[in-house]
Amino acid sequence: MIVLGIETSCDETAAAVVTDAREIRADVVLSQLDDHTPYGGVVPEIAARAHLEHLDGLIRRAMAEAGIGFGDLDAVAATGGPGLIGGVIVGVMTAKAIAAARGLPFVAVNHLEGHALTARLTDDVAFPYLLLLVSGGHCQLLAVEGVGRYRRLGTTIDDAVGEAFDKTAKLLGLGYPGGPLVEKAAARATNPARFELPRPMLGRPGCDFSFSGLKTAVRRHVEELGGVLPDADRDDLAAAFQATVAEVLADRCARAIRRFKEDHPQGGALVVAGGVAANKAIRSRLSMLAEKQGMQFVAPPLRLCTDNAAMIAWAGIERFRLGESDPLNFAPRPRWPLDPNAAPVIGRAGVGAGVKA
Repeated sequence: MIVLGIETSCDETAAAVVTDAREIRADVVLSQLDDHTPYGGVVPEIAARAHLEHLDGLIRRAMAEAGIGFGDLDAVAATGGPGLIGGVIVGVMTAKAIAAARGLPFVAVNHLEGHALTARLTDDVAFPYLLLLVSGGHCQLLAVEGVGRYRRLGTTIDDAVGEAFDKTAKLLGLGYPGGPLVEKAAARATNPARFELPRPMLGRPGCDFSFSGLKTAVRRHVEELGGVLPDADRDDLAAAFQATVAEVLADRCARAIRRFKEDHPQGGALVVAGGVAANKAIRSRLSMLAEKQGMQFVAPPLRLCTDNAAMIAWAGIERFRLGESDPLNFAPRPRWPLDPNAAPVIGRAGVGAGVKA
């Protein structure tokens, strides 16, 4: 089975060709970083226009790299949401056009499910497993019990962790995108224990997260230091922020592991996915936790942590081989929760409910 995947939910335009033998034959990603950096974040209209301008060429390139024609495809999969709706529409309409012209099945993929199932593409992880999904717009803990079967154990009540990285980077004068820049600054720190920061939700019952107070504490330190920080202060504060996030994530995951094992005493892996999963300090902390808990730890390769089309193609394969596909009147979705039965989030509207920020 060969599937073309298309991803346009935020600021990466991507196309990939993947087989059901877990072979990534092509994986092409065009970053819009230069387009959005001057604004300090993603501008939805700019993102949508860039997808429209570049997607056709990326698909041609992916097909050429894979050495196949459209007649060799078994299906076309595209991110159907959640995301910036203009970009999602571009990807969905392009996939529908290919499917209609070639008589191929069309599969609309939940972007979050693409992240959730990446570990099955890269490591053939068996169900069930515990997933920490951490990105710019999401921070959730989910029991992954099968394709389309997700039970949310915890979510953020305010900021997503990737959003907190971006805002902290801006406060520190590091620029955009925040995650990689904070990590680089933290690696240069000479006194990473110098600044004391709050650990939101640490030790609290349940598995929910909160990062708004942590971001505010960073801002206060910056103001106390005069606003524009010398390199040493900036790097030490970045290291303190990163270490705090890693500690909080590990604490929340430890509680989720206990809940997960109650329902699945046979065990399972601890999987981390999403853009923030590329952070090496966080991966290391979670790896140690998994080893302590007797669980396999799985984190995708760094290039498959951030948004990509290979994960969309793979999620399409997972659904299609179960006999699932979507009609050509599928409507793109700005919101699309993985667990529609999860209780509403007490806090900022939308967080944890499938909003792509």
